[in-house]
Amino acid sequence: MIANDAYYPSISDDVLRDNGARDPVYAEIYPRLGDFALGLTHSWTRGHPWDYYKRMREQAPVMWSNMKKPASGFWSVSRYDDIKAVELNPSVFSSQRGSINLALLPEGNTKAERLINAAQNSLINLDADIHRDLRTQQSSFFFPAYVETLKQRVADKIDALLDDMERRGPVVDFVDLFSSQLPLFTLCEMLGVDPEDRPKITRWMHYLELAPQFLSQPWRMLLAEPLFPFRFKGMIDDMFRYGEAVMADRIARPRQDLLTTIANATIDGRPMSQDYLDGSWLLIIFAGNDTTRNSLSGTIRLLTEFPDQRQRVLDDRSLIEPMLQESLRMVSPVMHMRRTAMEDTEIAGQRIAKDEKVVMWYGAANRDPAVFADPDVFDITRENAAKHLAFGHGVHRCLGNRIAQLQLRLAIEKILERFPNIHWTGKQTISPIILVHAIASLQVNLYGPNGKRPVQVPVGRPAA
Repeated sequence: MIANDAYYPSISDDVLRDNGARDPVYAEIYPRLGDFALGLTHSWTRGHPWDYYKRMREQAPVMWSNMKKPASGFWSVSRYDDIKAVELNPSVFSSQRGSINLALLPEGNTKAERLINAAQNSLINLDADIHRDLRTQQSSFFFPAYVETLKQRVADKIDALLDDMERRGPVVDFVDLFSSQLPLFTLCEMLGVDPEDRPKITRWMHYLELAPQFLSQPWRMLLAEPLFPFRFKGMIDDMFRYGEAVMADRIARPRQDLLTTIANATIDGRPMSQDYLDGSWLLIIFAGNDTTRNSLSGTIRLLTEFPDQRQRVLDDRSLIEPMLQESLRMVSPVMHMRRTAMEDTEIAGQRIAKDEKVVMWYGAANRDPAVFADPDVFDITRENAAKHLAFGHGVHRCLGNRIAQLQLRLAIEKILERFPNIHWTGKQTISPIILVHAIASLQVNLYGPNGKRPVQVPVGRPAA
């Protein structure tokens, strides 16, 4: 048994939680725009507020925004260059000081405190040396050689999912049968989750995705799932018991997987606390699942909305790669990240006080006309599409972006080869989640609006 003081200390006890501030310290030089509540989860069930982003960029690029108490107000940053400047200055704009999430409520305001603590100790919330050291230890799993070893397993899974969609089609829920399944499979392969444990991961993700809805609309959720609060607590307990057991196993019996790397990570020669272990594996599940899932669904939606661009890809498959960069720009699956000012500073002329919150709206930046001409047009030959901020920027740029792009490329290649006319019917559901553009369902006709199957494509064709 290792003594508690032998572990590298957790940071969750020292994180600055929200204080409920309603007004900034310094005078506001830009107006507060009404018409859209950035901090209300149900504001986001129609997707990104593109028109509102436009007004923010033009009239209030650094705008004070409020949430319900005890959450703090925050500065909303919407222009591309300003967001890049924040991302590139982590010593002034900290991830660790106050959490990347839109709010971090005072202790005692949630029954999921262990979940909150785990989130604070995850890689995405850390700064400086500890972030660099832990990132370096995990990065070996994301080098090209490893990506190549994963490629065939992902390709085979894609073929199996497409087979299943065709059996159930032609009209199917793309999210249910494809985009929600592929990322979880890939992540479980990478982490080394045993096959018999994978249904647990799926069930836990389902309940964690429902949690924001319960917090924002408890009565609506209770009508839909009366036992949700009780099941959620049990799910949280089960999830952390599993995490403790699997990390202990990887310490005692190391394998060639990412869970082993996480379990045996050290800082200054000291093993990591259970908070860090919990946060590290959960971050990979969360970050890798939601972003890839919604990018896949969003791409299918774009190919329906812009049929001329679909035809260009069908005519020239070399355009798939640039098309995916443009799709990531247009979809912007991660909607925001938050930082905390470590000192008095300034953005676009607006003074910001120490400990105030700064929120970067990536969707607004990715459609900034100062960087992307005709930003609302899906143009797969756009020369600078890869400048998008869908994976973040700077030291916190998504570590798993190679894996995400691998999945997107293989999936779209195989989908367009097998279902070149796949068509979004117009029916979709977007979950009330602020962190990601959460497409919960997307109805498609695999054979196009006329429902005619391409006769030249056999079912169950083996992977190339």
